Amino acid sequence: MLARIFPDRFVPVLLATTLFASLLPVHGAAVPIAQALSTAAIVLLFFLNGVRLPRDEVLHGVRNWKLQGAAFAYCFGAMALLGLGAQAALAALLPAMLALGFLFLGILPSTVQSATAASSMAGGNVAASVVAAALLNLSGVIVAPLLFAALAGSAGAISGAAALRIVAILLLPFFAGQVAQRWLRPWVLAHRGLATLMDRSAIAIAVYVAFSAAVVGGIWDLLDIREIAIVGAAVAALLALSFGGAWLLGGVLRLARADRITLLFSGAQKSIAVGAPLAATLFPAATAGMVLVPILVYHMAQLILSAWLAPLLVRRAGV
Repeated sequence: MLARIFPDRFVPVLLATTLFASLLPVHGAAVPIAQALSTAAIVLLFFLNGVRLPRDEVLHGVRNWKLQGAAFAYCFGAMALLGLGAQAALAALLPAMLALGFLFLGILPSTVQSATAASSMAGGNVAASVVAAALLNLSGVIVAPLLFAALAGSAGAISGAAALRIVAILLLPFFAGQVAQRWLRPWVLAHRGLATLMDRSAIAIAVYVAFSAAVVGGIWDLLDIREIAIVGAAVAALLALSFGGAWLLGGVLRLARADRITLLFSGAQKSIAVGAPLAATLFPAATAGMVLVPILVYHMAQLILSAWLAPLLVRRAGV
């Protein structure tokens, strides 16, 4: 029954993480230790991503410029505008930082593992999905903060210290992983389960630390049932618009069905793996958790939706 409700096992992990942070948030003298642990986990996450990403597949996949260009434009263009529109529509209904979280959601890159897995289950172009996810995430570490700064106005100003943290915590570990790929990639591929566990543990730690700070800052005192319901309804609307728009764009561009499926999941999904570290880098600890609420809800909902969509697409294709 739980497998039907939560087709991706990471969904209950994220739910448990936010619940644990709400009941037992890290505070006091433990905060610097938790933040240091979170930073180390993020560095490991991006290092492993660098080790896994095969350079030759990227070079091969870039040749499908129509699909990759559409995925890039949709992920960072259309989705950013949807996030900006959601922020504007909700500004009078939600706390400012929570509404800003919808813009933050819109500028994030796509997921890696879940978008590729959903595309594979739905009969999409798996190789192109791997490349799209890699390109979107690699470029997203640079594009997402700049896009957020451009669209968020004064709230999105990036300090020199924040820029250095992005380079040191996200970019440098990734490129170090690329350098070490020759020696470590066979081991990582041979131990996929352990690597995935390390990935998801790193994300859970980052979410726990960020959300703990929000809980200590009084997030549950600031939000009532009405506002939580508004967030849920707004995320549902965004899911419908983002997935529907990506599928429609694939039809307008007359992509092959397999490429259209790849665009659907690569364009409409958003990554908590980048969102949590980026929020911890861009925002003060007390506000990062509030900004993360929309992407947390969206991420869990998109995993469930994608797991239900994939077999539907297979049945529609008559496979």
